Amino acid sequence: MRHEVLTWNDIDHLMDALLPQLKGPFDALVMITRGGIVPGGLISEALDIKVVLTAAVDFPLDLAPAKLLAWPEFLQFPDEKLLAGRRILLVDDVWGSGRTITAVKNRVEAAQGFPELCVLHYNPSRTLFTNAWPSYYAAITDARIIYPWEIDRTGGLEGVLAAPPETN
Repeated sequence: MRHEVLTWNDIDHLMDALLPQLKGPFDALVMITRGGIVPGGLISEALDIKVVLTAAVDFPLDLAPAKLLAWPEFLQFPDEKLLAGRRILLVDDVWGSGRTITAVKNRVEAAQGFPELCVLHYNPSRTLFTNAWPSYYAAITDARIIYPWEIDRTGGLEGVLAAPPETN
């Protein structure tokens, strides 16, 4: 798989492409950890979204052939009262398989919220969902994206990352 290592300048360009698409106002923003923290913070600041929440989702890795069918574990999720009846912008860095952001979307809908999905990169060749895609995205890619916040800053750039991030 092809890799792209992005710079902070690349992130600025992606935000310039993404922000004009976002049709606010949004009642709240949910950043999906960890990848959605940086773009979510940038978006919340640019759009003056004051209610900023986080969701953390984990998928078991020890299920070998059935791992894509694993049920998500929500490590952290906003209280339903903060979501009900509200227009919620869900933010992550990349839509690869789409499992993580779709799991969060489904949980927001179950709480009677109205989610809209936002990512920096959309990878339609990897998605597991043929009838779902992000509401907003800055770029389409078929590469594995390495964001500037993923670079190992502890001991140089050997291998670019200290350990490759797990992709869902």
